[in-house]
Amino acid sequence: MSSNRHILTAVAWPYANGPRHIGHVSGFGVPSDVFSRFQRMSGNRVLMVSGTDEHGTPIQVLADQKGQSPREVADHYNRLIAEDLVALGLSYDLFTRTSTGNHYEVAQKLFTALYENGYVFTHTTKGAISPSTGRTLPDRYVEGVCPICGYDGARGDQCDHCGNQLDPVDLVAPRSRINGETPEFVDTEHFMLDLPAFADILTRWLKGKEGQWRPNVLKFSMNLVEDLQPRAVTRDLNWGVPIPLEGWSDNPNKRLYVWFDAVIGYLSASIEWARRVGEPDAWRRWWQSEDAESFYFMGKDNIVFHSVIWPAILMGASGEGDRGGEAGELGAFNLPTEVVSSEFLTMEGRKFSSSRRVVIYVRDFLERYSADALRYYIMAAGPETQDTDFTWTEFVRRNNDELVAAWGNLVNRSISMAAKNIGAVPEAGELTEEDLRVLEHSRTAFDTVGQRLERSQFKTALQEAMRTVAEANKYISDQAPWALKKTDPDRMATVLHVALQLVSDANTLLTPFLPESANKVHTMLGGTGTWTGMPRLATGHDRIGGSGEAVDYPVITGDYADDQAYWGTTPILPGTPLSRPQPLFAKLDPSVVDEELARLEGDGE
Repeated sequence: MSSNRHILTAVAWPYANGPRHIGHVSGFGVPSDVFSRFQRMSGNRVLMVSGTDEHGTPIQVLADQKGQSPREVADHYNRLIAEDLVALGLSYDLFTRTSTGNHYEVAQKLFTALYENGYVFTHTTKGAISPSTGRTLPDRYVEGVCPICGYDGARGDQCDHCGNQLDPVDLVAPRSRINGETPEFVDTEHFMLDLPAFADILTRWLKGKEGQWRPNVLKFSMNLVEDLQPRAVTRDLNWGVPIPLEGWSDNPNKRLYVWFDAVIGYLSASIEWARRVGEPDAWRRWWQSEDAESFYFMGKDNIVFHSVIWPAILMGASGEGDRGGEAGELGAFNLPTEVVSSEFLTMEGRKFSSSRRVVIYVRDFLERYSADALRYYIMAAGPETQDTDFTWTEFVRRNNDELVAAWGNLVNRSISMAAKNIGAVPEAGELTEEDLRVLEHSRTAFDTVGQRLERSQFKTALQEAMRTVAEANKYISDQAPWALKKTDPDRMATVLHVALQLVSDANTLLTPFLPESANKVHTMLGGTGTWTGMPRLATGHDRIGGSGEAVDYPVITGDYADDQAYWGTTPILPGTPLSRPQPLFAKLDPSVVDEELARLEGDGE
């Protein structure tokens, strides 16, 4: 693939009603960052955006329980989540929030474009009401038996068992998830997105993705398109984006539905980023250029919104669909290049559940273990194409056997021997056939691993990268440079030169997966400056939650343009001073397993 492509990495928006656990970041977080870092290293122009999803009734319900306003709840978790994602090394160009004035404006512009093109219409539906409080119950807070597959525990918006979209009134034996009471259903007027008007164009578009998307994502999406129904884009609620139409905008209890405004966040975050860098129209390169590409990362429970509904919104706002129309104020938009969905991560055989305390939050994990150790586990053993179980036994094994004994050992013994015996990167003498073979294998690994990363095949990419580590370890063991010190010091220097080149290549191959340790290895090899950029917390400034006064709020950003990391072999420079390295990873005692299982059981009581 050519370099200097414009690539949008659109990362699912974590919901701001609590801290994120490792199951969440295995779906949206780490895969998207590995992909983005690889693309930057390949010379491409990456824009990686997301933020906290802050509207909807779950936040309103939590705020009521805490005696706070929805804004206060969103403020708290926006900062907490942003801090955790920075600690995990996720290299966002901008991680923002959906409660900004900018986001309100962009969401309203897309709604208006859909409305003016006739793809949004009013419809009276049945809304769920709590008999005890008189307040509206959101779809997700009504559960019952799915009328399609019979699963008991389907939500009012979707059945996670069969994947079908639902309305609360469809459920058999509906009940409130808040207090268990049976809701009342009353007439309420809402705006609906006319999804059937996009059935034909969506079908043609999805068929064009055969052989490009993960088969499970494409099959699921095609099944959804076969039975599209109009879907509400507004809700009875007072926390969210106002409806930008006369007679509706000043209604305090009608807002855009959270699912509708959340997917628009990818666009609004891109626009906010462009303003931050002083180029207000720069976002258009990623959204409207013919050759721009966009990759959306999420867990499988979000596929429908990204492979069907978001494309329909973009089509309708661009004037495409059965009714035609004109592009709205912001212009016409590109459709997703690929929807990259991961399956679910379970924990010790159980589904993650914050309410049941079957969970380990990112912050708690990173207080005890390194970010790269978690990133490595997620990429090596995570739910890329099938549901996968996280176990502490496997985490400790992979940390000790693969990160410490294989990669860490290769780095440590290669640099230690060169630093101790020579003090710098040695000159290479005449290379043997074995030297040339192992160096050639290391060079060709960039094509092999790169092709996998280009297709978001992270697990096999990491396996190939670690294969080069194993081969380098075998090379050093076979050549035994420590035995050559007295008998053939020139040959020892050559072997150590080759070993250090192999370390440098392997470090480059592993950089997207292990950025923090990659920077350390870069320094150990005598490198200066930034190898691969790390994210940082910065400050945004805008109105929040519809308030009139602009305030500061945390965002994630980073400086990645000056990264030295390049996808390819970089010849090491003889004479570069070396010092004895520090251990790259900490070996974990097997007792960690029992400690963590005891902590999990204790939390579950």
